Amino acid sequence: MKSALDTALDEVVAGITAPGGMLGVAQVPVRGVTLPLFSAAPPTMREFLGAFFAAQGPKEFLVFGEERLTFAEVYARSLKFAAMLQHRHGIAKGDRVGVAMRNYPEWVIAYLAIVHMGAVCIPMNAWWTADEMGYGISDSGARLVIADEERARRLATLSCSASVITVRTSGEVAQQLGFVRAEDELAASPDSMWYLPELSPEDDCTIMYTSGSTGSPKGAVSTHRAQVSASMNYLVTGLALLELSAKAGVAPAEQQVMLLNVPLFHITGLVPVLLVSIAIGRKMIIMHKWDAGEALRLIEKERCTYFVGVPTMSLELMQHPDRHKYDLSTLVDIASGGAPRPPEHVERLAGEFAGKHPVQGYGLTETNGVGAGNIRESYRAKPASTGRAAPPLVEIRIADGDGAVGPALPPGAVGEVCIRSVCNCRGYWNKPEATAAAFVGDGWFRSGDLGYLDDEGYLFIVDRKKDIIIRGGENISCQEVESAIYAHPAVAEVSVFGLPDERLGEIVGAVVYAKPGEHLDPDALVDFLKAGLSSFKIPAKVWMSAEQLPKLGSAKIDKVSLRKQYRAVWADRAA
Repeated sequence: MKSALDTALDEVVAGITAPGGMLGVAQVPVRGVTLPLFSAAPPTMREFLGAFFAAQGPKEFLVFGEERLTFAEVYARSLKFAAMLQHRHGIAKGDRVGVAMRNYPEWVIAYLAIVHMGAVCIPMNAWWTADEMGYGISDSGARLVIADEERARRLATLSCSASVITVRTSGEVAQQLGFVRAEDELAASPDSMWYLPELSPEDDCTIMYTSGSTGSPKGAVSTHRAQVSASMNYLVTGLALLELSAKAGVAPAEQQVMLLNVPLFHITGLVPVLLVSIAIGRKMIIMHKWDAGEALRLIEKERCTYFVGVPTMSLELMQHPDRHKYDLSTLVDIASGGAPRPPEHVERLAGEFAGKHPVQGYGLTETNGVGAGNIRESYRAKPASTGRAAPPLVEIRIADGDGAVGPALPPGAVGEVCIRSVCNCRGYWNKPEATAAAFVGDGWFRSGDLGYLDDEGYLFIVDRKKDIIIRGGENISCQEVESAIYAHPAVAEVSVFGLPDERLGEIVGAVVYAKPGEHLDPDALVDFLKAGLSSFKIPAKVWMSAEQLPKLGSAKIDKVSLRKQYRAVWADRAA
């Protein structure tokens, strides 16, 4: 039986999405599959951004330190940036352009400019090493990268074909690196584009790299239609919650304000954070670097209403010794995504932040972040669940096997979580085999996660079919880390797996068998790995095995038994 909240929410959503309204839903053929779609949605991100920026105008939008920019100012700067990319660098429709920087106002401006002109934006992980950045540039065929100083210094060590424009970089440093500065390029460019190409809903909009079970990151290609649809699907839930709050006598804030503490290069940062903020006129307070004490100070100072981050972040807010010194009364929802939140944290969060609502979301880069959501009282009632399929566009099915998605398994039966919606990406960039394995026809995407639905449609994730570790919201390919370890000349066998960690959810663990006659110190191996792997991929614990690693009948290393054995050792150590 549905809870009272679910019943009320479904009724409100049905009213918001009724045919004929601005968010009315109709069944429409998309790439050969009939799917629910917002019938009055802007056809591309260009129209989406133009309409919502025009509606928000003079409201404050981005706050970064002492810098405060309105919606109108950000949009105007993005149009001039687009003109510069066209006039000074010849960027045209379909060209791939990387954005490699931490969260700055320029990140937002660059993204807006790229998609407005019909180029394809590649949000690059700011934690990537130079070689990882080089892979992203080479794989995508990016012509240009817009980078902050730290990323520009890494790019300067590469021999890559892409040009580089720097932001937040002095003229002297840019000259030393051999790159041009955005400020200088903007000053030398006309203010408007000389030609604006036509765009269609099925044109490519972004390529976002994600680490799955294979070693090389895959570029998930989103169309304009998918990104618009995902943003509006989130918008429906937000509007429904506002309406329910109003019915309960809770007056909405004059302007929604959120602390931007998740990376914009992640799908959570891009779609439910940035694009939804544009749609609802939400102000974003940009943190330069995550710090729980600074987050508490900014929530009070800027009167934040919404907080979202990986579970680690809300845990650190709860545990901060100065938490009670700050006025957090404006905060309404404390959301998490990117990694599971331990169930025991949910009630603790509700108790520590009385009157605030814990929220959990589930989605993937390949689904533009859209999937399931568990909110407010429902989340407290089912803290181990990631929620119901996000209305009105998403369908979730639990299926057996591989390939085409067959009939749904019954409630409680564990299988692979499959997601169907118009928000799904169209596939992986230049990887037809990986695309065929994951995007299996009839609109379905196989997530690689194993889970079940209960009899109320709530999704429970129980394991992963794909061999990845989720550390603080970052996906880490076990195969990639294993390959890096195998590069050490003394290593004979290795198995990499996730270890439970209260703060980060999971951390990287490895068990290594050295070649006979070789001595390998775990600390020396970690130092070896630092040259080629991002810091978040480095194993936190390395065990050296005196014997060869156990094998399956296929002669493959028995990772399941190793993971079980060493997780038990890890748990005993923690106890």
